Amino acid sequence: MKTLTCITPGQLSYKQIAKPEPRIGYSIIRVRRIGICGTDLHAYQGTQPFFSYPRVLGHELSGEVVDGIDNFQVGEKVTVVPYFNCGRCIACRSEKPNCCTDIAVCGVHIDGGMVEFLQVPSDKLIFASELSFDELALVEPLAIGAHGVRRANVKPGEFVAVIGAGPIGLGVMDFARIAGGRVIAIDINQQRLNFCKERSNVHHTINVTEVNAFDELKNITNGDFPTVVIDATGSQRAINDGFKYLAHGGRYVLVGLQKNEISVSHPEFHKREATLMSSRNATREDFEYVMAAMRRREVDPLNYITHRVSFDEVANEFPTWLDPENGVIKAMVNL
Repeated sequence: MKTLTCITPGQLSYKQIAKPEPRIGYSIIRVRRIGICGTDLHAYQGTQPFFSYPRVLGHELSGEVVDGIDNFQVGEKVTVVPYFNCGRCIACRSEKPNCCTDIAVCGVHIDGGMVEFLQVPSDKLIFASELSFDELALVEPLAIGAHGVRRANVKPGEFVAVIGAGPIGLGVMDFARIAGGRVIAIDINQQRLNFCKERSNVHHTINVTEVNAFDELKNITNGDFPTVVIDATGSQRAINDGFKYLAHGGRYVLVGLQKNEISVSHPEFHKREATLMSSRNATREDFEYVMAAMRRREVDPLNYITHRVSFDEVANEFPTWLDPENGVIKAMVNL
């Protein structure tokens, strides 16, 4: 079968490998869609933490079961929970498998879904016949956003500032809106901010290259500032700036990830009695919540797809997705 491997930063290569053989406790799926994530782009650039090369990328996946093992039948449509946890550590015992001490994320720590056939633990598959392959491939990135909003415990009427209007940030915005939050989108890319207003029902947007974000947030919130700030950029500067935007008594959730140290004024953070949280991956509960929201049409994942390519085109097209001028929100690979 054909696979696409990131050999080193900036180098993708196709090759033929053997199709996986059946194993007890595992299922084999024919991959039908692969969403391109910021994690994939950062890996290609060489800026992704927790990463080694060579690596088969791809963790936003949908497919159909080709070997009916355990509770799944041949031909069933599935999405994949790509976080393979140990089941034994303190996090797993505390029902937090998303931050397992020995986690293996498909496409990050172990080879992922840029293949024709993929073998995964059967308990990491979720069946949904009524959703399309496109929708199922977008459950994972939306679950990342839903998990961040759940960590923030967004309440109806709260101002929620979301830094970063990429695919993960848009998911955060959607689920903050569903929770009743009044969303403020912050970014440096006006195209993406326009997308927020036109297709994601976000009423307030701030382009930090054109206006002072602190002053704009003060005006929008009548001087209170957002009680929830969620970063979805993975930018050190953006993350550090986010502390300045937080209301007294507020919560700051880091969904984005970068390699360096966070810098914050301790007195400013302390006087707010603020709460800082990270949000890593998502849980099966988040996946099921997202899928229920799709069925209720509270969120339309197909809004996010701006580019579509075949598997054979990925290696050539991949570098173009790094250029902000191309307007990529979500590139989807068809197999």
